[in-house]
Amino acid sequence: MKEVLAEHASDDPILSAEEEVREWSNQRSSEIRRLREQEKYRREFLSNISHEFKTPLFAIQGYIETLQDGMLEEDPKLSIQFLSKASKNIDRLTYLISDLDEISKLETGKISLNMEKFDIIPLLIETKEQLEDKAKKQDINIILNFKTNTTILVEADKLKIQQVLVNLIDNSLKYGKEGGKTTISIFHLIDQVLIEVTDNGLGIEEKNIARVFERFFRTDRSRSREIGGSGLGLSIVKHIIEAHEQTVNARSTEGLGTTFGFTLEKTRNT
Repeated sequence: MKEVLAEHASDDPILSAEEEVREWSNQRSSEIRRLREQEKYRREFLSNISHEFKTPLFAIQGYIETLQDGMLEEDPKLSIQFLSKASKNIDRLTYLISDLDEISKLETGKISLNMEKFDIIPLLIETKEQLEDKAKKQDINIILNFKTNTTILVEADKLKIQQVLVNLIDNSLKYGKEGGKTTISIFHLIDQVLIEVTDNGLGIEEKNIARVFERFFRTDRSRSREIGGSGLGLSIVKHIIEAHEQTVNARSTEGLGTTFGFTLEKTRNT
């Protein structure tokens, strides 16, 4: 007992206090850095969302003002073109609001997952067929890199996973090269399957890979404006997969292409 007391008595209280203060200081510094990063992200998000809304709104305003100034009577054919362009910008705003609403619900957990067991193969085939017309317009070939006559049962929200597939394939078509290809592959893990969507487009700079799932982040803003979309597709993908407690990732090589992959839980074939 005396030895134990002597051991505690020999501790340096000043040194112990200094260590506690140093640890507290490190924790506060870490919290301050995190808050600054969050504030930076918040400012970027507000700036991006403001820009995303302003662009179509100003376009719509311009078309309507021109029509109001007498174009309807002066040039009916050009007026129809202006109305068509205004309509497309309204569609863009609709997609943006819808996607923002969905992300908000996913983040707050207001969207519950309807988990079920289903065969992922027919869903992949159906999604490919759904996007083939769009792929043909861009001269891109969608390839299924797996046996279509097999069965792979997974447990997930089927509609949400189809949304993930649509977003990833659509993204590959937007940023793939004309005359290129989009390849959908499946890899078996121990308790999961890994589904990958690969394009042979221009690829993404390594410094931007970590940010591709951020809301409104675009590696090529000028081209992104031309090809449309809300800029929220990959962010929605990330939230849906993480809601399933699974993983999603991206890898890319400039000049060679990009691959997005996500895992799903396998179920036994019963």
